[in-house]
Formats: sequence, C-alpha cells, structure tokens
Amino acid sequence: MSATGDDVRSFALSLPETTEQFQWGMPIFRVAGKLFLTLPEAETSMAVRCPIVERDELVRAEPDKFWIAAHEANNAWVRVRLAALDDLDELETIVRDSWQQAAPRHLVD
Repeated sequence: MSATGDDVRSFALSLPETTEQFQWGMPIFRVAGKLFLTLPEAETSMAVRCPIVERDELVRAEPDKFWIAAHEANNAWVRVRLAALDDLDELETIVRDSWQQAAPRHLVD
C-alpha cells in the first residue's frame, strides 16, 4: 500500500474540530487549536503524537516504518513513512490516536 498526503489530509479533516494550516514549510493539523499531525518531507511521511515509551518501541520493532527526527528526540512525536503503511486502516488508526492525544475530552468521549 502506498498512502499519500491526500489520504492523511482526507481522514484528518474528517475528525471533529480539525483544521489544516501551512506552517514551517508544511501542512499541519490541529484539533481545537492543538497540534496533532504534520506532513513533512514533501508529504511522504507524517509526524504524529506518540508517548515516548511507545514511540521507542515502535521504532525498534519497525524501523522501516517509524523513526524519530533529531529535533523531536525529546518530545512525544514519531515520524511515519506513508509508503510503508500496511493499509488505510493502519493510517487511520495512527492519525486517530494522535488526534485523541490532543483533542479535548468532550470530543474524545
């Protein structure tokens, strides 16, 4: 499967109170004003929120799919290569998880 930035955009924008902006030279997505996803590297990857412990486990388990950008090493973010995703369900799960970490409780419930 080869997911695209448009696949990410379409799903992210379907989530409640999500907006897209352009900042730092790339599309970024916020829920209720809080950043939860970016589309760096010419939209060939996405950066999403991920607790550091889980992030490190993902990178060790699937280094061809997940990695940590140097400037995000101390933050709860992980990069995901879109071309390495198994299917759109996996993409949606990753995006939804990141959205839920940033969204206000009333949207998640």
